[in-house]
Amino acid sequence: MPSSGPSGAQPLDHFSVASVYAEMLARAPENDMQPRLEPMQMAMDVLGEPQRSAPVIHVGGTNGKTSTARMIEAGLLAHDLRVGRYSSPHMGSVTERISVDGKPVSDETFVRVWDEIRPHIQLVDQQLSARGEVPLTLFECLTVLAFAIFADEPVDVMVIEVGLGGTWDATNVVEPAVQVITPISLDHTDLLGDTERDIALEKAGIIKPGGFLISAAQIPEAADALLEAARTAGVEFRFESVEFGVESRTPGVGGQQLTIQGLAGRYPDLLLALHGPHQAENFALAVAALEAFLGGGEKELNLENLQLACENITSPGRLETLRTGPAVIVDAGHNPAGLEASALALKESFGLTKLVLVVGILQEKDAPAMLQTLYTQYEGLAEEICFTESTSPRAIPAADLAELAQDAGFREEDIHITERLDEAIDWAVMRVDDSGETATGGILITGSITLVGEARTLLGAA
Repeated sequence: MPSSGPSGAQPLDHFSVASVYAEMLARAPENDMQPRLEPMQMAMDVLGEPQRSAPVIHVGGTNGKTSTARMIEAGLLAHDLRVGRYSSPHMGSVTERISVDGKPVSDETFVRVWDEIRPHIQLVDQQLSARGEVPLTLFECLTVLAFAIFADEPVDVMVIEVGLGGTWDATNVVEPAVQVITPISLDHTDLLGDTERDIALEKAGIIKPGGFLISAAQIPEAADALLEAARTAGVEFRFESVEFGVESRTPGVGGQQLTIQGLAGRYPDLLLALHGPHQAENFALAVAALEAFLGGGEKELNLENLQLACENITSPGRLETLRTGPAVIVDAGHNPAGLEASALALKESFGLTKLVLVVGILQEKDAPAMLQTLYTQYEGLAEEICFTESTSPRAIPAADLAELAQDAGFREEDIHITERLDEAIDWAVMRVDDSGETATGGILITGSITLVGEARTLLGAA
């Protein structure tokens, strides 16, 4: 007989990924982060500590977390390990957040495991309610579900991406073998602090005894905070541009050719199908993390395995070309540093002489600074811009973005406004088509990941 839902509710056969996600959404919303860990620990205890079912590589930082996590995952898979990866947010289906062996978890497993752990979730909720606290949030529930699925599979190693910050993030119930910190910059300052050092101190909360810190190159204030945390925890640490890094790279139409100097070896002739120096640096970070995990930083990786990993690395929604003639490129950029890195990569690799921007931003982001970055980086290349909105309730109204854009330097006559993304894309295509035969035109859809996810769906991306 099929298993039943809570309190004799409808059988499992009647549940779906959509209904489970709707159930989670009825809790605290995605952006309502609770600065707490005890409820997560309570959930782990009642479930038998699934977060300890396999060793963990924990990935924190500000920019590049998802790309780096996917690169580490590809490297582990190339070494014949069974991998569970947890990342956020998603662009299409919520199942994208929980990956097993490089693919989103099956709908059946997602629903079945949630149905199995739901009574335990309800027990924790009851205990929280009795204490006057809010129930487990959406992100906490998804994190619990990810650990339960990875234990159920089971996997050989978990690659866990921090959701927000570090110290109080729901993922920080793990005891990682390796901690990876991507570049730190200002983001979520209302929650994490107003300076890079404050943010670094929060993100350093994932550094724990028994681990091995692998960090991207950081500004001095952030690097000092990470070093303090590593020394306090008594963990080994390695920093990009000191002990490892990108030795050379050659950009090309399909990506770039890299030589990486790792912790234990030098790895030439790696073909990475992603654009920009930031992705090359993310890959160097991933290589060092693999060396730390697989050989304590002292054993050279097999070059053929790394080359195989490169063949299987993708990063959906990050300078991804969805159509050609004209080129339609999507890029999820959620802060000024991320937008700047993408702009450098786009100008380096795509050979466009005219660009039309389609932009949508969420409310909790620093929209004025992001628009200033877009204006500065694309001045002379992008003369026209369309502001639009994703279907997220957190989307900034397009008209409000247009007003902010004029403050950043965009001319009113170059700005178009539409609430509908499909209309925005149609308008952008017409503007590129009107640019004349001598121009090599393209469209960049950028801003929130919800906007990029909806664009990928509209344009039929896998």
